Amino acid sequence: MTDPSIWNQLFVWPMTNLLVAIYKLFLLVGLPGTLGLAIIALTFLIRLILYPFTAAQIKSTQKMASLKPHMDKIREKFKKDTMRQQQEMAKLYKEHGINPAAGCLPLLIQFPVFISLYNVLLHVVSSSNIAQTTEEINKILYFPGFKIDKPWDPTFLGINLGSRPSDWQHVGIFLLAVPVITAALQYFQTRMMTPQAQEKVVEKLAKEKQTDVNDFANIMQKQMLYIFPVMIGFASYSFPIGLSLYWNTFSLFGIIQQYLVQREKA
Repeated sequence: MTDPSIWNQLFVWPMTNLLVAIYKLFLLVGLPGTLGLAIIALTFLIRLILYPFTAAQIKSTQKMASLKPHMDKIREKFKKDTMRQQQEMAKLYKEHGINPAAGCLPLLIQFPVFISLYNVLLHVVSSSNIAQTTEEINKILYFPGFKIDKPWDPTFLGINLGSRPSDWQHVGIFLLAVPVITAALQYFQTRMMTPQAQEKVVEKLAKEKQTDVNDFANIMQKQMLYIFPVMIGFASYSFPIGLSLYWNTFSLFGIIQQYLVQREKA
């Protein structure tokens, strides 16, 4: 964390300072479970900052889904002429004011933020030597007032944020609920982000037993509706609770944002 690389200076150190600033504020107020609350507050703040970008991504996905019937007609009409098919697709996008690459830009913007926040939390909650970690963090803080005078309390709602669900035999069987909740929230969020038009395509192909290469992406996205949540849930089984707290908070706010954007469109 103290390595003065470009990545750390641009992303990890600012994220660490932001987390510590929120932590110190909550500590000053005297709130219990300060570290856990700071993680939740930081996650909410990041979601709020990225809201315009993720909203644009959601709207772009919805627009693309609404054009699915027109795209299918173009593919069917010019299935033997790939060049003409691409030209007609580009004309269709232009007529409806859609930039296919627009949905990728928000992801590119969010990626370094997500990775840096993940690195910060992994370092903060999984350290076995809190005193040493505190000393390392103090070295990269921007202001003297941010300095952490004593190691933080790693417990939140009676649970050590450094504990892992895989250690449930020693901590308690209740920890197994964490990966289940994580997978459930991820499934719900992925389900909301999957356009109904794509689900109907997959169902149609299943009934007709077709494997058209043009609909391969739709089939894969449908499969990810189940595979990705299971992968995330399995990962949270081995990760510290603090990371799951961040991920679940992020997913929860993502679900709320998805609902707000969809309601705005309606």
